Amino acid sequence: MLTSASFLSLDAHCSGSLPRVSDDQSFVQTRRARNGRKDRDGRSDAALEGQRRDIAALFGTEPPVAIEAEMGLIGAIIWDPKVVGDVIAIVRSGDDFSSPRHARIYDAIVEIYERNATVDILLLNQMLTDRGLVDAVGGLEYIVQLVESVPSAVNAVHWARVVREKATTRELIAAAGEILAEAHSSREPAQQLLEGAEQKIFRIAQKRETGTIATANELVNETMRLIDASEGKGFMGVRTGYSELDEMTNGLQKGEMLILAARPSMGKTALALNLLEQIGQLGTPSVMFSLEMGKQQLIQRMLCALGQIDSQKMRKHMLGSDDYRRLMGACGEISKLPIFIDDTPGLSLLAMRSKARRLKERHNIGFIAIDYLQLMSSGTRVESRQLEVSEISRGIKAMARELEVPVLCLSQLNRAAEQREGHRPRMSDLRESGSIEQDADVVMMLHREEYYHKADPNWADENPDKVGTAEVILTKQRNGPTGTVHLIWDGNTTRFRSQSYATPPDDQHDRPRRVMAPTRMRVAERNDDDSDA
Repeated sequence: MLTSASFLSLDAHCSGSLPRVSDDQSFVQTRRARNGRKDRDGRSDAALEGQRRDIAALFGTEPPVAIEAEMGLIGAIIWDPKVVGDVIAIVRSGDDFSSPRHARIYDAIVEIYERNATVDILLLNQMLTDRGLVDAVGGLEYIVQLVESVPSAVNAVHWARVVREKATTRELIAAAGEILAEAHSSREPAQQLLEGAEQKIFRIAQKRETGTIATANELVNETMRLIDASEGKGFMGVRTGYSELDEMTNGLQKGEMLILAARPSMGKTALALNLLEQIGQLGTPSVMFSLEMGKQQLIQRMLCALGQIDSQKMRKHMLGSDDYRRLMGACGEISKLPIFIDDTPGLSLLAMRSKARRLKERHNIGFIAIDYLQLMSSGTRVESRQLEVSEISRGIKAMARELEVPVLCLSQLNRAAEQREGHRPRMSDLRESGSIEQDADVVMMLHREEYYHKADPNWADENPDKVGTAEVILTKQRNGPTGTVHLIWDGNTTRFRSQSYATPPDDQHDRPRRVMAPTRMRVAERNDDDSDA
């Protein structure tokens, strides 16, 4: 049970008044302190380690350790040096060991491995002797004892995972202590404390073993399983309802990060909402994180687009009887769709990932849209905005891979396109691009030439084929062709609809190719007279 005295003890530890611990117990923290490494709050690792032990003491127990596993792991590595590569992929340094002498020995093993030398007793003993550490680890006799404690190296990877698990548990105890102390004494807003707590836990999660090496045979079998599962469905990815876009991308692929970029007022949010609705119509649960518009504004746009209702009529409360009937039909359809909207302003990357994980667990979401990337914050202190956007971009890419869903990020373009003849955007126009174009698997540019000629009374008559049209220009597709998808744009209802052709890349064909029929608009009780209202 935690008492007020316990909280006072925590406050004292956080301010730097730490109890003394034995040299044997505090090897890791003193070694780190000598290296001068500190966390982002300016506290030394020694202070954090001391706090970790004191938090554990509050619950009447020592931090979890696995001394036998540590001994077995080191003994197995020396027994069979071939396992050291597999082990280091799990336990990266001596920091994961609870015993200071085991940590010293393991760090020496890692250094030998990094020098491309073979780990053996004599070389290990010589390195520790040269560093003046051989007596601290118990001498050559203790190293021999470690080797003799294991019959073989067959369990090396298992022991490595046990050591890593215990290290993670100790790190969680330390993080819990920090969170507890900060919640008790900090004057920061609760939301900021929550984000700080999430960040501490996230940093621990990032250290865990990620990814596995697979054989070619395993990869081939998994690929064939995916191909067989998609047989007859037409596309391997998430269908968007835009036939030309699906043809060019094979659907939005799981684990990919997609960028939809445009200048303001081009219709980025409208297209994202259209995608959200159509993907929902096709049965895939989806979520939009909107940092620019409120959820009521977004749902009104969706209703106007689906019901073919003039958005200005809805804003001015001037709906006629036919408009109202279509609105009720759209309400009935939208309410049945597996769509989620979060309009938290200034959402941080950590908070978004946390919410997305919960939605994935509870509702198995298959598509995420973010409006828009430059309004997000990383939740950490960075030197410049460009570095922060780069960090956000990498985090979104990691989220897409972790949750195995396509993530569509809306992004602003700079003014370069407005000064360019023809006004067509390029990938270099991405604002605060940083690593955006590198991290993205697909980069799409939304372009409406009509937007730039509103003041020209003759332009529409001279260019009738461009009136009410839009282009989605695929400037990058990691696993597919680039090219242009042509859409019909209805500004009154904020709706994009498919045309009957798409323009492939210049090096494939010279003429547009015919593809599937336009997307069917599914609105309850819609009459022909109401179309394109």
